Amino acid sequence: MFWCFAIVNNKLAEIYFNKKNNRINICGHCYVKKEEYKTKKEQLWIKEDTEKIKLIYRNKKYRLISP
Repeated sequence: MFWCFAIVNNKLAEIYFNKKNNRINICGHCYVKKEEYKTKKEQLWIKEDTEKIKLIYRNKKYRLISP
């Protein structure tokens, strides 16, 4: 299982996903606060990941918003 930061429903979140045959299956997410991550490396990860990944979660389904 892998994880990364993303914007889900306009909030910062960690998303958990599996990769199989170049397909990504999102398992779940949890909302987090940016202040919880204090190191420069974590702040850099948040900045890089949220620029690439924006999702909408509705009716138990995830939908990718194109950047």
